[in-house]
Amino acid sequence: MGTKTVDETGPEANEVKPGGETEDLTGAPDADDTTGGEDAAGTSGAGDAAGSVGQEAGPTGVGQGAGAVVSAALGVVSLTGSWVGTVASARETLIGQLGTASNASVAKQIKEVYGDAWQTTALWGGLFALAALLVGVFVLARPAFGAPGKPQAPWIKSVAWAGVSLGVIGLLLAVLKYTDVLLGLPSAS
Repeated sequence: MGTKTVDETGPEANEVKPGGETEDLTGAPDADDTTGGEDAAGTSGAGDAAGSVGQEAGPTGVGQGAGAVVSAALGVVSLTGSWVGTVASARETLIGQLGTASNASVAKQIKEVYGDAWQTTALWGGLFALAALLVGVFVLARPAFGAPGKPQAPWIKSVAWAGVSLGVIGLLLAVLKYTDVLLGLPSAS
């Protein structure tokens, strides 16, 4: 004997019961509901909104990924050489040519003109290798100080390990070149 108002499927679908009371047919909680606005799963609507915002606002790993790529790139530069090393080497060659007298011994000319330039190239390669090593180690160690329960993406670890490996190899080669153990200067005698 009740009458229905407006539209049964609309948000205001209520059934008027005898005695003037209305029954909500939409399933929306009443304003005087004492359950605190919990849904069928037992969670409140306000908690869901805060939970989804917290998940989206968490660390995304973009910085770690960029650091890993920078580490690998620095490692490659340490092995192949950089324009900074090339310019510094050319500068040392020029300084050696200007500072060496034409009547100096051949050994002194080789050392001043080529040896110092070779060591400068090795030094810059070592600096790039050290930077690659430090950045790679930082990226690998970063999750220990970050958000707990947020694992680091596998590709970030792989690229960071590549940067560390290239940095170690570049640093080793730079030290060997700088000390003339690897490809030392030819003897003048």
